[in-house]
Amino acid sequence: MQSQDVAQRHAAASAGAPHPAVDVEQAEAALVEHYPRLVRLAYLVLPPGLARGRRVLTAHSLVQRALPRGRKQVPVVPAQSDGRQTDPGYSLVRLEVVRTALEADRPLRLTAWPRRAQLPPLLPQVWGLRLFPRSGGADELALDQRLAGLSGPARAAYALRGLEQLPDGDVRGLLRAAGVEHPEGALAEANGVPAEYPLLDSPEFDPCSLQARPTDLVRRRRHTRAALAAAAALAVCGALVALPGGGWGADGAAAPVYAQNPAAQAALDPAQLTKIPATAWKTAARTDFSVWPARGTLTGDTALLRRALAVWARPGGTVRVSATPGTQTGGPAGPPQLLYAGVVDSARVAIFYDGLRVVRYAEPKDGTQGAALDFARADGATGVEASALVLGRSDGNVRYLTAPWVTGAAERDLTKPETGALDLGLTGGVTGPLASPAVQQGSCTSWNVLQLTDAQGVHLATDLGELVPARLTAGRPGETGEASGAALRDWAPFACSLAAERSAGVRSVNAWAFAEQELPDAGGTGSWVCTRAETWQGDGTVSLAQFRTPGSRYGAVAAKGADVTACGPRDPHVLAGVLWKSGDGRWYLLAAGSRDTASIRATGGVSASAQGQTLVTAAKQGAQAQLTGTLEDGREISGLR
Repeated sequence: MQSQDVAQRHAAASAGAPHPAVDVEQAEAALVEHYPRLVRLAYLVLPPGLARGRRVLTAHSLVQRALPRGRKQVPVVPAQSDGRQTDPGYSLVRLEVVRTALEADRPLRLTAWPRRAQLPPLLPQVWGLRLFPRSGGADELALDQRLAGLSGPARAAYALRGLEQLPDGDVRGLLRAAGVEHPEGALAEANGVPAEYPLLDSPEFDPCSLQARPTDLVRRRRHTRAALAAAAALAVCGALVALPGGGWGADGAAAPVYAQNPAAQAALDPAQLTKIPATAWKTAARTDFSVWPARGTLTGDTALLRRALAVWARPGGTVRVSATPGTQTGGPAGPPQLLYAGVVDSARVAIFYDGLRVVRYAEPKDGTQGAALDFARADGATGVEASALVLGRSDGNVRYLTAPWVTGAAERDLTKPETGALDLGLTGGVTGPLASPAVQQGSCTSWNVLQLTDAQGVHLATDLGELVPARLTAGRPGETGEASGAALRDWAPFACSLAAERSAGVRSVNAWAFAEQELPDAGGTGSWVCTRAETWQGDGTVSLAQFRTPGSRYGAVAAKGADVTACGPRDPHVLAGVLWKSGDGRWYLLAAGSRDTASIRATGGVSASAQGQTLVTAAKQGAQAQLTGTLEDGREISGLR
């Protein structure tokens, strides 16, 4: 009945009632008053494919450009109790924000000029910093993943329902006014996501409460130097051109497309590629990529290798180039080592190693356009870290090329430690396909990892969207071992938290079960685990303190620290806390530290202290406390953050 009444009011309004006119001053007042809510709405509707930093700036840009250029008629929107909907200025600005956010989700077409919302924002701009919202918990991450699977109109419908608390009739009218042809379909698609509307008010979706991190400082410094050198060269060229006699010729001192010097020519000559004999690794002093033999059915395809090397040196505009954070993307300094050349699914693939990087070139097997070039750091990789590389991904699956010392490869679901591993088989060092968690969408119900067997034992690695899979370990930092056997039970409840580390240049992830805690009101025993992701470039490490209650399948993130030494080999200690509601409805502050924690003290919203490595005290819902721990040697540590 409510939806019918709303529809009738819309029909009556459009049929006879005049739309109120809004001038710039009225719209500006509404925009300033409700700016945080409008930016949050734009952030939720914008396409999830945008990088988080660009998505934040675009949301602010769309709201700031939502003012009308003059007086404008506004469709009638039924009133709500909070007064926002009675303001036609707010209705106009909100409609413009939704319309432009939906435009940003439309693909660019060669036959039409792009809309302003489809291009990177001119204002606001931030130089030298990366901005992104604060991370929420596992529930917010799961909701973000579900929203990413919706179309733009469906995300708008979900946000208008949850954030604006509009009934379906009003949502339908607003979407139609914003240019959506089938708002009923958008509402039906949005019904596929659980109505967890309170989560939309969390910091995960707040582009006004931001974290700041520096950009790639090394690359920025290199670009600055290059710009200064280019400016100096331009000044010299201008001076020489002005000299009598005409100066240099039209091309100046520029080299040909391929510089005619021995080192550059050798780097692009397939005949100069380093190819390691198949048995060299057996007598080598080390086990790393430098002893991998060249494998694949196309190692003698000179044309393929020449194309791959040329694209590596000078990737054209149609080549998709990707690199793990901190990886240089320049051409080879000399002849690289060939690791693989062959056909993988529907592509021809060549993989090279230059001592510091692994480079993968792929082109469609049918000869169409669309080559790809991927870079990954591999400096210092040895043993298990140099045991596998991603050959290709197709249809949600991934294939690996394994080291010559690997004798077996299998697929294992990290969330189910009691189930066995499924043999993948090895053909010329290439595994069969396994489902890749790097591309899975929606809620996390499984996390498939690669299990490798060699003379040293069994090892686990996971695909996080990069060339080199991340190694999984378990145990106290500095004393870690393989994530196999009993350690699988430590990993199982927290496997899905690996989704937060995709495409972050992660080298390895360790899970450390640092404490168990008796819960009040006969709640059983909770478990604390700290997971830490180490990166290839050194910085960008992330430590997560996670807590799991008895009977829960998954753990929840209690605390997060970025670029901290806690929970790592340099500082193998950790302290974290969480508010917990018992089965009797009472709230408690639970805190736990590593095994050498002598005492814990809570201050701020909760005041309490306890001897030993755990603390339990009554608390109020939403209370915030600061934790301080004292180690057995007298040193103080703070809660992970």
